[in-house]
Order: sequence, then structure tokens, then C-alpha cells
Amino acid sequence: MNFESELLQGNFCIPECTICKRIVWPPVEFCSHCFGLVSLRKGDFQGKIIEFSKQNKEYFCIVEFENTIKVMAKILQIPRIGQIVKISKCGILNENYFFYVN
Repeated sequence: MNFESELLQGNFCIPECTICKRIVWPPVEFCSHCFGLVSLRKGDFQGKIIEFSKQNKEYFCIVEFENTIKVMAKILQIPRIGQIVKISKCGILNENYFFYVN
């Protein structure tokens, strides 16, 4: 099981070191702090919008998860800074990660 195979199935997982328990981002196989093996923590994670922008009537935001992971996501409603959101859809398209939040 790796991050990209989970993402291809529409699952957002948090990569975490099995030894030191640090979140490893960007996701890799081994922890950059202690070189421990990284496992994927599944869940329905909540994130906080820390920035957003509008382009051609579409909103994009930077969402922070676990006070560490930052992803750019598309949001369908008007966002606000500090808003709590969850990933509603994710995957890989044309070799790029994509995320939608609501």
C-alpha cells in the first residue's frame, strides 16, 4: 500500500512514521527524521483553509491538515479563512494530484 495507489482509489491518507510518529510530507517510503518505515493512516480528516483565490468563477484554497500537510484544493462554495473542511474527492489526473473539499 502506498500513497499514490490509495489516492488513485479516491482515498486521502496521512503518511506517518511507524517509529517516531511524525507526519511525512511529501509522502515517501521512509521517514526523513529517523529513517523509519512510513505507514498510511486512513480516516476522514478535517483541515483548515489558510488561503484562497478565485479564478474564472472557481475557488481554490490551501488547506492545512494535522498542522503539517498543506494541499491545494478546489472548493465549490465561497471559502473563508479558518473554515474547517474535509476532502470530498481526490485522485490523480494527468500525473498530478487533485483534491476537492467541502
